[in-house]
Amino acid sequence: MTEISSSATVSPGLASFPAFLYGLLIAGLGLGVYLTGVLLGVFRLLLQVDGQWLWVVDRIVWYSGIPVVAGLILILCDLFVLLPYKRGSRVVRWAPSKELSLTVVLTAFNDELSIGHAVEDFAAHPLVRRVVVVDNNSTDRTSEVARKAGAFVVHEPVPGYGSCVYRALREGLRYTDTDLTLLCEGDMTFRAYDIEKFLAYLPHADLVNGTRISEQLREQRTQLSTFMYYGNFFAGKLLEVKHLGKGTFTDVGTTYKLCRNRPLERLLPYLNPAINLEFNAHLLDTALARGMAVVECPITFHNRVGFSKGGNSSNWKALKVGTRMILGIVFGWRKRP
Repeated sequence: MTEISSSATVSPGLASFPAFLYGLLIAGLGLGVYLTGVLLGVFRLLLQVDGQWLWVVDRIVWYSGIPVVAGLILILCDLFVLLPYKRGSRVVRWAPSKELSLTVVLTAFNDELSIGHAVEDFAAHPLVRRVVVVDNNSTDRTSEVARKAGAFVVHEPVPGYGSCVYRALREGLRYTDTDLTLLCEGDMTFRAYDIEKFLAYLPHADLVNGTRISEQLREQRTQLSTFMYYGNFFAGKLLEVKHLGKGTFTDVGTTYKLCRNRPLERLLPYLNPAINLEFNAHLLDTALARGMAVVECPITFHNRVGFSKGGNSSNWKALKVGTRMILGIVFGWRKRP
């Protein structure tokens, strides 16, 4: 039986409307109002205040149900009405890459203690043609150690994680003898033996994103604390409901990714390197919005060699980065300068 296309009954604009996401926000607002009313009610009982206070608390609790119900309606509408049109007449994609050799690009900032081991690990993999290290203004011997280990070293003068990742992706596209760019960090939290996992998922995707949210695959004392672990999961699910029907996402903060070069080349003009530590979430959100097929791949996550300088250095810093991720996913990212 032939399926009816989404355009036959639902306009493309309506089909792409993130009703689930906005339903969550509206319902969450209503729940917040309800809890405020309950808290005021507790204070009223403790202070033994009646009259006007009782009327205010009653109205707050009563009317908080309106946004909760409205949010639930939007969520149910997205799940049971719009989702079939968002998914469309999908078949499982199978598009193996003709050439499996790849260029590895590693971001680095004061990674003298780890960069040599990272370069050697990736360079030893039989499918890796070259390893490029993008040094983002390191003040130690990162560049020297990387060169001695056999990497090509380029310097990115604009400080910031987003600038470094963006430059790394650009460097990967420079080499025409490889069709794939593997993005990673030089801190030894990731390993080259996961390349086979990425390649197993590649026929189904333009971009394979590594996820660290597999408890059995991460070491005990990684920089990913329990707070960051579940925070990443929450942000991933927020991205998932925004792009409902386009994928399952559990980790928006990992650098480790495998990209097909042609889709990556089309994506780069829409990315903003000025976005800093939340750049990975921005990249995934933009890729999904531009119609790229993104699939997650479970990867191993190891103890860092050296010290963390990014969003994982403390829970407080991770909270600020996570908040900016959520704001970007919900309200949009800064325009590219």
